[in-house]
Amino acid sequence: MYTILICDDDRDIVSALEIYLTSEGYRTLAAYDGAQALKAVEENDIHLILMDVMMPNLDGIRATAKLREHCNVPIILLTAKSEDADKVLGLNIGADDYVTKPFNPMEVMARVKSQLRRYTTLGGRSGVGEGDSALLRNGGVVLDDGAKTVTVDGESVSLTPLEFSILRLLLQHPGQVFSTAQIYEQVWNDPAYGSENTVAVHIRHLREKIEIDPANPRYIKVVWGLGYKMEKV
Repeated sequence: MYTILICDDDRDIVSALEIYLTSEGYRTLAAYDGAQALKAVEENDIHLILMDVMMPNLDGIRATAKLREHCNVPIILLTAKSEDADKVLGLNIGADDYVTKPFNPMEVMARVKSQLRRYTTLGGRSGVGEGDSALLRNGGVVLDDGAKTVTVDGESVSLTPLEFSILRLLLQHPGQVFSTAQIYEQVWNDPAYGSENTVAVHIRHLREKIEIDPANPRYIKVVWGLGYKMEKV
């Protein structure tokens, strides 16, 4: 059973999300500010976090940044329509996705399931048969889809589930240009409406981890007006 931490200072929202999630078979824990969320993660085995942005004591942005210092668990931000800058900032510091309030429960459930599926697959807990190993290689970048590992010039690189999935997609099709919409639809498994910033942020994080000079990337190239591609090396 997956455990989902709901962190929001609005107790009605926490209660509503608890009802939706428990009806789908998830175990839930509640926190009402970022500090409580950090404590809950330390004391429990959490598989996903729903994190409000605007909270007292420690807001969702700062809590996400602190969590990303040691934790790769998926984080979905809960944001208001007026918090566009916070959405981008949240993605920049490590959030995986966001849902805008007032939210549709079906959308929340779809995003939760998508993130959990990606997280557990990257952890090797589902979707890969024992002993399976599919190596994808380009220059010094090697992705082992069986072991769910990535190395660059022989050095291990730690990727989030989304970064791993984007890299795998590009390595599977070297030289092929993917638009941001195509990347979003294939990696997030959701419609791509308004996905440009989300994809761009994760591509930048990925470049920072696999490129010697992220500003002049060797592997992941932008094709202006079209999208991104894995340059054959």
